[in-house]
Amino acid sequence: MSAEMVVPAWMHAPITAERYASWSEEQCAGIEIVDGMVVLGPSASKRHNRLARILANGLDAASGADWNADTDFDVRLQDVPLSNRRPDVVVYRADTIDVTPTRPEHVLLVVEVVSPGSETTDRIVKVDQYAKAGIPFYWRVEQTATGVPLVYTYVLDPAGTAYRDGDVFTGTVKAVVPFAAEIDLGSV
Repeated sequence: MSAEMVVPAWMHAPITAERYASWSEEQCAGIEIVDGMVVLGPSASKRHNRLARILANGLDAASGADWNADTDFDVRLQDVPLSNRRPDVVVYRADTIDVTPTRPEHVLLVVEVVSPGSETTDRIVKVDQYAKAGIPFYWRVEQTATGVPLVYTYVLDPAGTAYRDGDVFTGTVKAVVPFAAEIDLGSV
């Protein structure tokens, strides 16, 4: 059986922003577009989804009226070639809640929870893409064998399009929400 027989034909051709906009929410769920090509990732585990939800809830509570924290929507990094990423958690300007697509200038922070199958993408590829898009903060959450996650924080270097290492925290909400208050989510 050839790959052509298993994979839909539309996955073999570059996707434009216009074509992507014509797709239903169901067609867009669970995929990302990188350089115009559809990228499928492994399904997230319950532990992965729970960590993302807990972190989003904590960040939302810490962010004040000017910022929202949510899960499961696209961030349009560029139009041509189309690049949409779907971070696990996004902190974005509250006044852009109805603006579609969400663009990097609407976003303060993206969080990726690393899962088996996404290690290289979350540790290397996405870091570079988010930095080049100008998103000020990137957090990577590593799931450990003990069940207590590690949160690696990165801050965009204003002199370039790369992140510099920030602090590393053990735990999710208890350790990171005070850090969120330090970067003053309410006034950035």
